[in-house]
Amino acid sequence: MAKPKTLYVCLISDSVGETAFKLAQAVMVQFPDIKPMYERFPFVTNKQKVDDLIKTAVERQAIVAHTVVTKDLSDYIQAQAAANGLVAIDLISPMITAISQRFDLTPTHEAGAVHHLTEHYFDRISAMEFAVLYDDGKDPRGFLEADVVLLGISRTSKTPLSLFLANRNIKVANLPIVPQAHIPDEIYQVDPHKIIGLTNDPKVLNNIRRERMIAYGLNPDTTYSDLDAIKKELSFAQDLYQKLGCYVINVANRSIEETATLILEKLGLDSY
Repeated sequence: MAKPKTLYVCLISDSVGETAFKLAQAVMVQFPDIKPMYERFPFVTNKQKVDDLIKTAVERQAIVAHTVVTKDLSDYIQAQAAANGLVAIDLISPMITAISQRFDLTPTHEAGAVHHLTEHYFDRISAMEFAVLYDDGKDPRGFLEADVVLLGISRTSKTPLSLFLANRNIKVANLPIVPQAHIPDEIYQVDPHKIIGLTNDPKVLNNIRRERMIAYGLNPDTTYSDLDAIKKELSFAQDLYQKLGCYVINVANRSIEETATLILEKLGLDSY
């Protein structure tokens, strides 16, 4: 098997750099044969810093990508990269220019404006706290206050999904489903349209649970990972979902992002 090629990606930002990083990741997944090495340079606000990081980029033969909104500094990055034989990609200026020209408006060119502590930001923090407080059915009262209630047997991504959705200002509570265990009365009081039943394929779940036991240094062949026991758990959960009349999503081979998108689309919730 051929060794994957390594590509250094130099990410420059005048703020925290999260936008550049996410965009670079989205691009690099299109090239599975390349191993990306990200070097992040946040809070770059002067030409001296640009000069220093360009030297690093030259040493690494890196691709340069930046989200610097200050026009002079953005132009300087492009010029210095070109002078040193580097490919530089301005990830933000083209869209700023297009909107500015269309509406004849002058952009603020304010670095980090997206991170201002707005009411939206504090709502997100509140949703994150809610997800932690009502994770794993800790307090059944949370089911009645939640925007979404996730149900599922062990290893169906309840907690990761709860936190992912919370980061989009969605209040989420979740409950682990265990055969013969008591289902809180509050679940039956929740609008079924707010409930999402999570399921998985038995063999996929079997592999996940076995790997989890191995990671903990334990015997992978237990009741927890037994295929017949898993089938019974899934059947129990499916019967409950039918009784509740809730929407069911099979998370097998789906990313957290894909499942979250299905949930938001089904419930008609704003994801931002």
